[in-house]
Amino acid sequence: MPAPVTPRLTADAVIVDPARGVVLIRRGHPPFQGRWALPGGFVKIGESCEAACVREAREETGLEVEPVALLGVYSGPGRDPRGHTVSTVYLCRVTGGAIAGGDDAAEARWFAGLAGIELAFDHERILADAALLPRLSRGR
Repeated sequence: MPAPVTPRLTADAVIVDPARGVVLIRRGHPPFQGRWALPGGFVKIGESCEAACVREAREETGLEVEPVALLGVYSGPGRDPRGHTVSTVYLCRVTGGAIAGGDDAAEARWFAGLAGIELAFDHERILADAALLPRLSRGR
């Protein structure tokens, strides 16, 4: 029996700190090259979504994180121009490491505000769902 054709699965991290804001990465590759995004990426075969979230956060930001809650599952067929992708998104707290862009992230940094920042994919909606966008939109 042939394998079913399904959407690709990703895991994203909303890394927050009350004093520093939220961590975003500047995408180093298409799609949305140069725009800011939440750290995340594709789940590997044999890997849980939570483990993928932790791995991708480490690879792209240099930070060790702990998922504390599932924020949501984002599955709109048009959310990624590469094809139908389903993202599991976790609210995370930092447990170690030092922030630095890595892997396919050209840069990683904390944002206390997002005024004038162009976000990739549907990450504006995700941050709004996390109740962070109104607070972050006030400043840079």
